[in-house]
Parts: sequence; C-alpha cells; structure tokens
Amino acid sequence: MKLEGEAKLVRIFLGESDKWQGRPLYEAIVLEAKRAGLAGATVFRGFMGYGAHSRIHSAKILQLSEDLPVCVEIVDTEAKIAAFLPTLDQMVREGLITMEKVEVIQYRARE
Repeated sequence: MKLEGEAKLVRIFLGESDKWQGRPLYEAIVLEAKRAGLAGATVFRGFMGYGAHSRIHSAKILQLSEDLPVCVEIVDTEAKIAAFLPTLDQMVREGLITMEKVEVIQYRARE
C-alpha cells in the first residue's frame, strides 16, 4: 500500500477499562481498523488525564490506575477514514474523537 501526501489522522481518547464485546475497546478499534484495511493504528497509554467527567486518572492514584487514559491514532486517506467513522461511532460510547489533516512524508514496510 502506498500512502503519501495529504491524509487524515483520527485520535480516539478513551479509558483503559472501556470495553467492546468483552475485549478492551482500544484493542477492538485496532482490530477493526486492520479489518477495514486502514494504513495503520497505534495505541498510546497515558500517565495522567481527565475527560468529560473531570475525574483525574493517574498512575499515582492506586484506585484509578486500572483506568488510565488511552489514545488510539489511525492514519489513512480521507475517504478510508470517512468510511470507518460509522464503526467508531458505534464502538465509542464515551470518549472523544478528533480528526485532523496530516502530511504523510514516508510510509514504507521493510522488504
């Protein structure tokens, strides 16, 4: 697959304990993105954050350390991302989804 030039980056902010059909939501999103043939997805685990409920989630607070912030980033063409948004809308019941234009400089696999 070749991906160069203008593309879209989708960021999904959610909690580590969020689930989709019995599995972690971040994992389910990545697997669905792969199934949809999107160029790539990465999951980042945060050390600290808060969202719509304004509750601090931090690795320092033992009670909440099992629900740390998680961010999933997905990059692909505008058309492929647009086609994937209804899937995200169905899966993400609580969280934040953002999208921005990005410039892909290099996207290669080792041969």
